[in-house]
Amino acid sequence: MASVSRGSWEVLQRSIGISAMHMQLLHDNKIVMYDRTNFGRSNLTLPGGRCRDNPRDLVLKHDCTAHSVLYDVDSNTFRPLMVHTDTWCSSGAVDPSGTLVQTGGYNDGERVIRTFTPCEDGRCDWTELSVNLTNRRWYASNQILPDGRVIVVGGRNVFTYEFFPRARSSPNNFFMNFLKETNDLKEENNLYPFLHLLPDGNLFVFANTRAISFDYTRNRIVREFPAIPGLDKRNYPSTGSSVMLPLWLAGGNSTRIPDTEVLVCGGAPTGSFPKTRENIFLPASRTCGRIKVTDPEPEWYMEEMPMPRVISDMILLPTGDVILINGASNGTAGWESARNPVYNPVLYVTYEKDPTLRFVVQNPSSIPRMYHSAAVLLPDGRVLVGGSNPHRFYNFTIQPFPTDLSVEAFSPHYLAPLYVPLRPSIVAVETGGSVITYGQMFSMTFILTINLPDAEIFVSMMAPSFTTHSFAMNQRLLMLKVARVDRLSLFAHKVTVHAPPTNVIAPPGYYMAFIIHAGIPSSGVWVKLQQSR
Repeated sequence: MASVSRGSWEVLQRSIGISAMHMQLLHDNKIVMYDRTNFGRSNLTLPGGRCRDNPRDLVLKHDCTAHSVLYDVDSNTFRPLMVHTDTWCSSGAVDPSGTLVQTGGYNDGERVIRTFTPCEDGRCDWTELSVNLTNRRWYASNQILPDGRVIVVGGRNVFTYEFFPRARSSPNNFFMNFLKETNDLKEENNLYPFLHLLPDGNLFVFANTRAISFDYTRNRIVREFPAIPGLDKRNYPSTGSSVMLPLWLAGGNSTRIPDTEVLVCGGAPTGSFPKTRENIFLPASRTCGRIKVTDPEPEWYMEEMPMPRVISDMILLPTGDVILINGASNGTAGWESARNPVYNPVLYVTYEKDPTLRFVVQNPSSIPRMYHSAAVLLPDGRVLVGGSNPHRFYNFTIQPFPTDLSVEAFSPHYLAPLYVPLRPSIVAVETGGSVITYGQMFSMTFILTINLPDAEIFVSMMAPSFTTHSFAMNQRLLMLKVARVDRLSLFAHKVTVHAPPTNVIAPPGYYMAFIIHAGIPSSGVWVKLQQSR
């Protein structure tokens, strides 16, 4: 089906007033977006005469413009939010209650913990907590854990990790020698490490070219995987991206650990970042590495993309495929450090057996999305894209890549009009308030106008990502075990599935649930996964 339609683009907003460097989709279909406070004045004024007065700010100590917005997906509108300290190159995760926990940044914001809780009255805004991080967290990565805590890993010249909330009886932070070992002295190449919570409870950590399985409860490496082949580096500033591929669950209370694969794509060759200081922009990496970490002796399987990519985003789709989007074909991350935008997304067809058919080039955008761009999956299956500011300040006249304040959406092939008859439409989740508990069976009713007799019905659950600097933190796709599908009437059906069995397989919180028929997903509905009471 991917060969029939190559996707389409729509500009949603020509300007939201800020550059969408960081994004988080929330369960009320709103997206928190923000850049940084020391860019200068944005193009969006704070309402009601509000201003931020901060004597520690490096650019504007009195600033009456916004550096964060709340974008409403359903109405395609936005409103300004107020951040008080610098959020540049920070990280985040959504806790089980649906609150965004955002950590770190730069200068006065480097140890700050901020939260944003969705509200119905339109008055919610950023809150800065009185408790701080132990270490400065600039270019760190976050992962939500099975107990609902957030682990914050790394940062520039910081080789530790810590937790939020912090346990009173434990140390404030923990040294991770792996982060020090993977730090290139001239280039770093281990910032924004790729983190994935494995279904055995350990943490997959990838930095530079190396990967480990890490027991964060005992502060020890459980397993070191082979280094990814080749000379290309994969983390900031040689910025590639990574996803954990879908977890296919056995159903019921099965304790079987599902096969678990990690995909790492793009990056830049050794020495690329220093060369950009000389206006030499080396070709980016063309390769992807795929490793089944649950194998007894895992090895990387290497593939080639249709074009080189650096500073690109990798977003899981409800079908289990991956979209590679944004970025450039030469250079690295960093100020003025990349050239030759890659306008075409690429669809990675995860379960295509023929490697030559696995990458499908999609229709291009007309907007270059360079350094400081981001992307997130929307509940309707589109991929929202924004940002791009490879400059030290807002600069709307510089060429070839002026600061971009627009937001657009890419509609993958499955949203093409010819697939409308095959698309399920979810009517209801048959649980109390769309709350599901671990191991239970639950049902969803849906409408389907054309039911292909040989087409299987699948159900997937997606955890929304916090995306920045080419890494979509916390995104997680679960393929649920279908118990049965019942036909209720000519067009109405009911699918009954097994919820994830444990909080290790799926941390508690909000997920988007999708029904997939003949490869075509429905729009997602929000469900909340929690322990039984």
